[in-house]
Order: sequence, then structure tokens, then C-alpha cells
Amino acid sequence: MESWKMKLLSTSRGKFEIFIKGEGEPLCITHHYSEFNDTGDYFAETFTKTHKVFLVNLREAGNSEKALEPYQLSMLETVFDLEAIREEMGFDNWGFAGHSTGGMLGIIYGIYFSDSLKFNVIVGATAREYMTFSKDCIYHSEHPQYQIMQDFTEALKNPDLNDKERKHLAAERVKLSLFEPDKYEQYFFKNINKKMSRIRLNYFSREVQVFDVTRKLSLVSTPTLIICGRYDVQCPVSYSIEMAELILNSKLVIFKKSNHYPFLEEADLFRKEFINFLKELSNQFKETSSF
Repeated sequence: MESWKMKLLSTSRGKFEIFIKGEGEPLCITHHYSEFNDTGDYFAETFTKTHKVFLVNLREAGNSEKALEPYQLSMLETVFDLEAIREEMGFDNWGFAGHSTGGMLGIIYGIYFSDSLKFNVIVGATAREYMTFSKDCIYHSEHPQYQIMQDFTEALKNPDLNDKERKHLAAERVKLSLFEPDKYEQYFFKNINKKMSRIRLNYFSREVQVFDVTRKLSLVSTPTLIICGRYDVQCPVSYSIEMAELILNSKLVIFKKSNHYPFLEEADLFRKEFINFLKELSNQFKETSSF
């Protein structure tokens, strides 16, 4: 598998490590607390056949800028960082795609900078804190697998884990979020290795407790594709339905045989829906240009 090319980009907000792959129009992808390297990312890999993907290591991840103040790890500040990257790259606009907490960043990006986004793809995400009010969420204390997920998450924060231990724990954690856990090896077979930024995850764990931008979703004007697995245990499908109802220019697709990873669990259908979304965008642009 072709490696991603690393670029260390100096911006008005510091230096950021970016991994680039694919051809076509620019598409930004990131995750709120993942730490990427040149092996890439399963979600990002999905888009490299249609776009030139810029996979961003956020502040405190990889070789990117450090946080001088704790607030610089917030979701809003992170979006400001992404805008600085876009401006430095010289793009008038670009697409954005985010999975899980990456999708949460995408929502905030759309609220504040829709003019910078050609389109927005939000997968398995939410516009508000998702644990307290949904027993379908694996992070809700009454979910039957709550404690198992907590144990895995805490164990993965241990900086002393060797690669074998980390890989095993990460796999068992992911299986909790698959519609068919026995297919883990079928989905995750590529040589892709990424880590979690402990400092970013710890900050997010606090920030998410007061996270709710639902009343601002009407400010999102960029075309938005919202995708969720019907059995998503991390960000239950009810939150995607809510976002689709509140974002005017949005399309919701619910995958019937997926949990939190529809881009792997129903990969062919995921690509088909994304291509259809791009075609709809192209048709909308042609109709607008004809006036």
C-alpha cells in the first residue's frame, strides 16, 4: 500500500504535521485525538481515490505544534488551526470529512466557516454531549458494555504499553463498536498504525461534558452528508437524525448493517453514497451556474 507523504507546514498559528495522499480536489480529514503517521488512516483512505486528502495531526499530536495554553486543545481552537492550514495551503475552500470526534469538529467547522468548505461529510458523530441522555451509548453508565469500554480506554492511555499490547487492546476496544465483531480481521487488515494523543483525549473528556451546538446547526450552509450506522454504540443514530433535521442543506444516510464504522462495515455502499453526494453537488452547481 502506498505510503502517505509527510509535510510539516508553517502557519500563522504554528507548525502542523500533515500527511498527503490521492489526486483531485483538496479534502481535509482529522480526528480530535488521534495521532497519525505515514501509514495513514482507514477512514481517510476511503477518500483517496476521489480527492487529494490532507490528513492533519492536530496540536500536541505527532510533530505538530504544542499547546502553550490548555484552551488551545478545544474544538473551536482546533477549527481555527485547520483554517490557518487551509489559508497557508492557498485553498479558497476545501472539503472536510470527519468520523466520530472528527465529525464533531466538522460540525463546528461548518457552523463557523461554511464559506471555507465546499462540502462536509459527518460520519458517526453528534452535535452535543452524547453519553448522559442515551442508554444506547456505550459511554452511558447503564449500557451493558460500559465498564468494558472504560477499562480499554484507560488502558490505552498507558504510555508504557508495547506495540503488541497496544494493538491487542485497541482491537478489543474497536470490536465493541462493530455490528459483526468477528469480522474485525476482515476490516482491519492493512498496515495502518496510529496512536491516541493522551493530552488531547483528556482535554476532550472534560470539554465534551458541556458540548452542545445544536442551536447553531442552522448556521451550517455548506452541503453536508451525514452518515451513521443504525447500531452505532458510540454516537447513537438518534444524534445523526437530529443533525439532519437542523442542518438545512443536509442529506442523511443510515447504514442498516453497521455500528460505528460504516466506511468499513459496508465499504462499497459507503463509497457509492459518497460518489452520489458528489454528483448531486455537481448538479446543484451546474443548475446555479445556469442562471
